Amino acid sequence: MTINSSEITSQSFYAERRQYLKWLAGGAVGAGLGVWAQREALAGVPAPALAHVPSALPGTRTMEKLTPYEDATGYNNFYEFGLDKADPARYAQELPIDPWSVEVEGLVRKPGRWALEDLLKLSPMEERIYRLRCVEGWSMVIPWIGYSLAELIRRVEPMGSAKFVEFVTVADAQHMRGLKSRVLQWPYTEGLRLDEAMHPLTLLSFGMYGRVLPKQSGAPLRLVVPWKYGFKSAKSIVKIRFVEQMPQSAWMKSAPQEYGFYSNVNPEVPHRRWSQATERRLDGGGIFAPKRKTLMFNGYADQVAQLYSGLDLQRNF
Repeated sequence: MTINSSEITSQSFYAERRQYLKWLAGGAVGAGLGVWAQREALAGVPAPALAHVPSALPGTRTMEKLTPYEDATGYNNFYEFGLDKADPARYAQELPIDPWSVEVEGLVRKPGRWALEDLLKLSPMEERIYRLRCVEGWSMVIPWIGYSLAELIRRVEPMGSAKFVEFVTVADAQHMRGLKSRVLQWPYTEGLRLDEAMHPLTLLSFGMYGRVLPKQSGAPLRLVVPWKYGFKSAKSIVKIRFVEQMPQSAWMKSAPQEYGFYSNVNPEVPHRRWSQATERRLDGGGIFAPKRKTLMFNGYADQVAQLYSGLDLQRNF
């Protein structure tokens, strides 16, 4: 059972959202401290290994210090399991992910349902070390495993009228207690321009830290778009839809004045509640690690800036 947007009255939706934002502004740091203290216990036993080779693609290697596995898997935003950073690690293990499939539909010549087993065999697995930047002002460095989303897109053959790609994530009310919240309208959706989705850095990820994805990190497969804020990288994907018109993401529906379609990391465009000029890197030093300057496109300008040539990134945030 999923929560339908038609079942949510606008009054109750925005009332609950205001309550959440008040909690976030007033108590998020305190909550974060509690999460940090519990992260090793919540992260659980590491997942099974996933065979891979290092990527040779420019932008996929870095000398920056990796975020410890316990931190990357124990400090998460995955609101389907709750609003606290510890909730995903605590509750995601309830989600059944076997069997799993992804429906590809819309403006493609070869629509259909892809079993997870077939997606795993579609292309060789690579390890790519990407920076992950959260709009809340913290960041991580994570070694992901997967292959370019373009590998799948080429197989399904988009039509000439396909301009955007929409991603729909799982909404399992029986196992995802966070769906009772009306902070967002479920299921969670995200979108990319087709050329963004086809960019080699856009990763369809099945693993991290040499292992299969843990459930709190978006198992069994998720998107990783390293030059955009973390919420653009949809987790636990069940549907990929090719469309002509720009899709409305979950956060755009919730707060269009705060969340734009592009959501590129941009230190010059502040969020209403968080400056984006600096960030705090979570690399084992705790949430009070020194701040560092945020890089345009999260440091991937050499690879992706040409995608936005001539686009006003202040207006098209």
